[in-house]
Parts: sequence; C-alpha cells; structure tokens
Amino acid sequence: MITDRYLLGTRLRLRRAERSDGSCELKLTQKVPVALPGAVQGLITNTYLSSAEYDLLASLPAAVLSKTRFSVPPLGVDVFDGPLKGLVLAEAEFTTDEQAQSFVPPPECVAEVTDDARFTGGRLVETSRPDLLQWLAEYGLHPATS
Repeated sequence: MITDRYLLGTRLRLRRAERSDGSCELKLTQKVPVALPGAVQGLITNTYLSSAEYDLLASLPAAVLSKTRFSVPPLGVDVFDGPLKGLVLAEAEFTTDEQAQSFVPPPECVAEVTDDARFTGGRLVETSRPDLLQWLAEYGLHPATS
C-alpha cells in the first residue's frame, strides 16, 4: 500500500510505501516536469526519511492519495482507492530517454496517458470522481460509475 501526501502549496510529495514483507519506505520527493512531449522523465529528487522525520512532515497540510502497487516488469501497476477506485495505471521507468521512447506497451494497456498531465499523481489527488469519469470517456473508456 502506498500513501502519498502532496504537501499543499508545494511541488513536494511525502510517500509511505508499505511492502508485503512488513518493511516500510518513507521518502520526500520533488518532481519537476520537463516541457517535452512523450515519455521523457523530468527532474526527480528523493530524500529517504526516518520515522521521526516522516511524522514531522506528515503534520503539514496535504492532499492524500492511496493506491496499491503491483510489480509486473517492466511495469509498476497502481490500483487506486478512494474517489479514484477502479482506476488502474501502469508506469514503466527507464534509465535513458531513448529506452523510454522505444518502449511498446503490452496489448493489455487500453489507453496511453503519458502526455496527459491529468493522470499525474499531483493532479489525480485533486480530482473528483465525475472529472475522472469524464477524462476516461475522452479515451473511449466507460467504467461502471459505482
């Protein structure tokens, strides 16, 4: 289970990732997007935290997003909870822009949203269910509304 806290008024994300083996990863991340189309990674800075550091930062106002992540190499598959329940996004990470640009998604992927900023965590955390359903409809997807 991953719980992301997007600290209000910042570009910072506080993450608590609980693993199936009982371990927990705590980190503070800043993602700065680049203004290039396609699967080009922006600038990412991660700082790994102690429990005390995490708890202090978790006291700041934040919008919260939760999801369960499954590893299906080369993809990380996120299944969302809360208002985004039913949304499943897959993300592949690469070491070079060339690897990212040459990646061909498996046939099980039904929509490509790489260039759609609405499907980033920072936007999804602010998204209502009706907005999400409208966005999915723009891709020809019509999930159950319950």
